[in-house]
Amino acid sequence: MILRSIALRRTANLTATLLMGAATLLVLLPLIIIFYHIVKMGISSISLDFFTQIPKPTGEAGGGMANGIAGSAIMIGMASLVGLPIGIFGAVYLTEYGTGKLSTAIRFCADVLSGIPSIITGMVAYSMLVVPLKGFSALAGSFALSLIMIPIVLRTTEEQLKMVPATLREASLALGVPLWRTSIKVTLRSALTGVITGILLAIARVAGETAPLLFTALGNQFWSKKLTEPMAALPLQIFNFAISPYEDWHRLAWAGALVLVVLMFGLSLAARWLGRSKHS
Repeated sequence: MILRSIALRRTANLTATLLMGAATLLVLLPLIIIFYHIVKMGISSISLDFFTQIPKPTGEAGGGMANGIAGSAIMIGMASLVGLPIGIFGAVYLTEYGTGKLSTAIRFCADVLSGIPSIITGMVAYSMLVVPLKGFSALAGSFALSLIMIPIVLRTTEEQLKMVPATLREASLALGVPLWRTSIKVTLRSALTGVITGILLAIARVAGETAPLLFTALGNQFWSKKLTEPMAALPLQIFNFAISPYEDWHRLAWAGALVLVVLMFGLSLAARWLGRSKHS
């Protein structure tokens, strides 16, 4: 009887292990298929020209997406200049000063903002900047991306600041250091690795956004000389080239997709590595 019970337990354990393994494979399978297909379709078009040249005119082979890569970097950089300080210092306020209904309302608004579809964010930026300024621009695109970054940075930074031991704050305050200085020099510095992790995740999120830029930056087949004019971005070029009827542009779209996926994959790995190094 005892041996039979042990055999049943082993069978149940093996069955559960196999089911969990199969479930894990089913989770990974779509990612593997997508990544394999993107690499298969895009790797042949990756070359030095892709990173140094702009798209060729219709009917001409070759060219690249240098303007799209540069445009994405510029708009993400400008969005970071706005979104990161607001998100980080907002998190400091919520952690160190925020009490009562105001802090609850801020957290609720941040959660709602992070869940709003990005196309709606693009529509808001369109009505606030594109319409009044009477033109699409990199500034409007950066503003839309910053709206997406703020709640991500705020919530991730707040969670990291909460993990800082209270004894560090108390020791600093006991030495007569003002609370605002303690918040920046002690609390924020102690959580710096986690804050950087949140920043990388926010950048990875906005790097692949297309819908907000359709309403704001619009895109450009050439180099943009001003921030007040339409600017190319890698996701925009991928979208426009993928729906075009030209085979050369399709190849460039797959190459751009590969670069974008590798970038987001690298940022996610860096964020995970920083998170693990912090807790090790």
